[in-house]
Amino acid sequence: MSRQNDPADALSGRAVLVLETGAGEPATRAVEAAGGRLEPCAVDTAVAAILSQPPQVLLVTAPDQMGRLLDTAGLQGRRTALGRTLSGMLLVSGGDACTDALRRHGLEPGLEASGEAGLRRPAARHDPGRPDPDAVFLKACRREPVPHTPVWLMRQAGRYMAEYRDIRARMSMLELCKSPDLVSEVTVHAAGRLGVDAAILFADLLLVVEPLGLSLDYRKGEGPVIEPAVRDARGVDALREVDPAELGYVYEAVRRTRADLPGRTPLIGFAGAPFTVASYLVEGGASRSFQHTKSLMYRDEGAWRALMEKVVRATTGYLLGQVEAGAQALQIFDSWVGALSPADYRRYVQPHTAALIAAVPAGVPLIHFGTGTGALLELMQAAGGTVIGLDWRVELDEAWRRLGPDVAVMGNLDPLVLFGGPAVIEREVRRILAQAGGRPGHIFNLGHGILPHTPVDDVIRLVDLVHAASAGAR
Repeated sequence: MSRQNDPADALSGRAVLVLETGAGEPATRAVEAAGGRLEPCAVDTAVAAILSQPPQVLLVTAPDQMGRLLDTAGLQGRRTALGRTLSGMLLVSGGDACTDALRRHGLEPGLEASGEAGLRRPAARHDPGRPDPDAVFLKACRREPVPHTPVWLMRQAGRYMAEYRDIRARMSMLELCKSPDLVSEVTVHAAGRLGVDAAILFADLLLVVEPLGLSLDYRKGEGPVIEPAVRDARGVDALREVDPAELGYVYEAVRRTRADLPGRTPLIGFAGAPFTVASYLVEGGASRSFQHTKSLMYRDEGAWRALMEKVVRATTGYLLGQVEAGAQALQIFDSWVGALSPADYRRYVQPHTAALIAAVPAGVPLIHFGTGTGALLELMQAAGGTVIGLDWRVELDEAWRRLGPDVAVMGNLDPLVLFGGPAVIEREVRRILAQAGGRPGHIFNLGHGILPHTPVDDVIRLVDLVHAASAGAR
């Protein structure tokens, strides 16, 4: 949309949708003085008004309005459509705080109300279409000084959010993963609502299963089910070589998400680590004992090696595709590797994980995360990774001492602390920040993903507390 130099030219005679305000506020007076025709509208009904007959101009008069508007659209499954419509409109901000709020949601106001000047052009900012290489999360990955400890949360888009549950009620996990617009919607919504320092692409670590030639289903009460399970050399030989193009829907989701995110918010792509993916293939799903996995590993080391090599080739192409599509960082999840002894990890896993990590382009931070890995941390570090993710079973300061100063660390709040109430959350957050000691290279996260039924307000409280407490300590 063309935006003239004089605000009067931009607004004269044009209808201006106003979110929840009276005619006496300074912003509305400034718009009226510039010739705009005010059309008040409640936030709850504005989504339908904007999408049915898009107004040319929208006036936002309070910092929380855009978040509420986008949340309402999310509940209706129309957040992406609304975001794109808003991007094509002339947005007028009620002042500095409103401008900052709009920018946090990836929207750029064309005009801003000023008590002295009436309406003005907002001060320039970083181009929202260009990812910021100096975002606080990326600087922490590089172990550079940051103004506050960055925080993001595994499974930050998930079942604890009503908006996500509403979408999942209409479709399966795989249908959602294969819908780039909806992937962008849930990814961007979660990052914006929580106020985190990075978004992680909504996907699933088993999306490489179907291109390998197996079936993947998510059955209620069972989790992922893979058929046929790969139990011997014949099953390994039957696996297809993965064409990375078969996962094109993921790369499209990355492109759309990157376009919909504010430029200040990095996007993390991810994949399952080789052992975890291989164990799913061999077990046919989740497992407690990993009996079939370890039986194959011990009885036919050649077949195990061939399986891991196929998984690494598939995952390498998958990760590179995400980077090419716009992911600025990567994480590999080794959710089940804690089932191994250090000797078994060194012999059966480390060379393959190292090969995968070595294929990631230089300059792309990679987080190497596993659970139950207190005995494996040094071996994981030797396999590679810009950042080593820590679960809650280790003390952060002791783990970092073992790893040494040449690697960043991520973690490591027990996810169940979020059920403990504000006082417990604050105590544990401050404990972990104290263990990090303000050293460059700490990224705050949970020790695993957010659990269902976690109170959303307490997740937001956690993020705000990390920011405030870590900034105050610097």
